[in-house]
Amino acid sequence: MPSQAQDDEAPYRCAREEHSESVEVSMYPTRNDLAESARIKLVELLNARLADAIDLQTQCKQAHWNVKGPDFIALHKLFDEVNDAVEEYVDLIAERAVQLGGVADGTARVAAKRSSLPEYPVRGGDGREHVAALSTVLSAFGKLVRAEIDRSNELSDADTADIFTEVSRGVDKWLWFVEAHLQAER
Repeated sequence: MPSQAQDDEAPYRCAREEHSESVEVSMYPTRNDLAESARIKLVELLNARLADAIDLQTQCKQAHWNVKGPDFIALHKLFDEVNDAVEEYVDLIAERAVQLGGVADGTARVAAKRSSLPEYPVRGGDGREHVAALSTVLSAFGKLVRAEIDRSNELSDADTADIFTEVSRGVDKWLWFVEAHLQAER
């Protein structure tokens, strides 16, 4: 028979609706003082942005691997630097979901199913096409993350809002770095 401590550690599931699709949120008991109802909503929004961040990371690598043209080395390195930064955002977002008693839903299959980001359109290798595509997806991700700052604050979670602020600030910096390659020719 399991001890009381083991029972307290067992996850429980809450069914929630997300984009007309039922999503189950697994939660573990925690001594975190945020209301359970708020933590459930926060874990949902964190997992939504986690899916987007993982998708963004794979799109950065798609650009990194396939870029061609006269700016190859600069863009190849830049896209890899963006990927490295996004990998840190993935970790921040996932760990916050777990800190709140949730489960980070961070598999590639989950990310592919749940991502809100536009599909990466480039199959070719022209540097300008990759710059435009990556700029578009960085902008879309930044917009989604900024919305979560307000939602986190509405749920009385300044810490999650702070994480999303950090991610937003970083994404805006990388958007500037990538987009600058399109702005040079006027």
